[in-house]
Amino acid sequence: MNGSFSKKRAISLDLARGFMLLLIVMAHAPLLLYGSGPGIMSRPESVTFLDKLLNSIGELFIDNRARSLFSVLFGYGLVMMFENQLSKGCSKKEAKKTIRRRSLYLILFGFILTVFIGGQDILMTYGVAGLLVSWLLLRQNKVLITVTVFVTLIVVSYLPFVWGFLLYQNGRYGFSTVFSTNHDYMQSVMEAMFYFPMIPLLIHFLFPVLPSVLAGMWFGRKQLFTKVLQPSRRLKTVAAIGIAISILGALPLVLIGELWEPSLFLAGIVYGIHIITGIAGGIGYAALFGILGNLLKNPGWFIKSLTSLGKRSLTFFVLNETLLVLLFSPVALGLGGVLDNTGATFVAISIWVLAVAIAYVLERYHMNGPLESLMRHLVYKK
Repeated sequence: MNGSFSKKRAISLDLARGFMLLLIVMAHAPLLLYGSGPGIMSRPESVTFLDKLLNSIGELFIDNRARSLFSVLFGYGLVMMFENQLSKGCSKKEAKKTIRRRSLYLILFGFILTVFIGGQDILMTYGVAGLLVSWLLLRQNKVLITVTVFVTLIVVSYLPFVWGFLLYQNGRYGFSTVFSTNHDYMQSVMEAMFYFPMIPLLIHFLFPVLPSVLAGMWFGRKQLFTKVLQPSRRLKTVAAIGIAISILGALPLVLIGELWEPSLFLAGIVYGIHIITGIAGGIGYAALFGILGNLLKNPGWFIKSLTSLGKRSLTFFVLNETLLVLLFSPVALGLGGVLDNTGATFVAISIWVLAVAIAYVLERYHMNGPLESLMRHLVYKK
């Protein structure tokens, strides 16, 4: 834990963050298709073969996996930030206070995004997670491992059955979209103002991120994804096992409506398993980028562009969510009422490509992301 993090090590994490933003925008875009009927869980109905293919790819590799990758990277980042504060001469208690202060500002940023912009919440959820796990930064690995196992066992024991009951109560395989044709901005703001304290709590309960965050913290202490000359065999094993579990856990969901028609309660259990195995997927993805980070000796312009995006992930997550709302909302451009899943995917990828281009320009001119600069000012008073 006393080793310093080199530029080499930062490449893998920033590369993962840049790619993560693509997965997130692709996962969120279908949620806004209020002109499409519900398909399976959060996915819209498939009209064309390409729709069906994209839905299957999303269920296999993106849904409940992008969030887990974000969680692992967040936990890893907490350890890096904590170690960085210690290296500057801060006490452990001061370093923990810095982590908690940043977590509170994440909640504030998430509040603004969710309530006034209408984007999907991640920031509030991870701000709450930072507050919940920050005490573990002062504890030994044994305590961290014990808490990780305990929290994971709790999640595994209740989550499939909760989703079974929820889907049974829902009365169909799919859930309604975020927007509707009669969407009213001011009404949505007022409702979000009232419900916002519940949003991160519900996400933590229904889409638990703590197991992935805790795993990321442990990997951060071991510098598993970023340490120079990390044995590639270990990373390959983590990546292979994690991604294999993720795919196997996603297959039953992909087959619903195609090869089998389970009861609603059983389909909900399948979705709970999909979420749980997504934890392994996020870990596997992170390990994969750790391998790539070790292999990249002379990164080209594309890799540099991705890492530039990853360095500014807070800014571009908010920008991507804002663009999605502006493009899809019925009170703005209303594309959510006319596009199918294929069209939404194309728009999502286009938003990400735009973000990569802007990030590359910012990197060339040595400019930080605006929200990263603001967060630094708020947290460090600089």
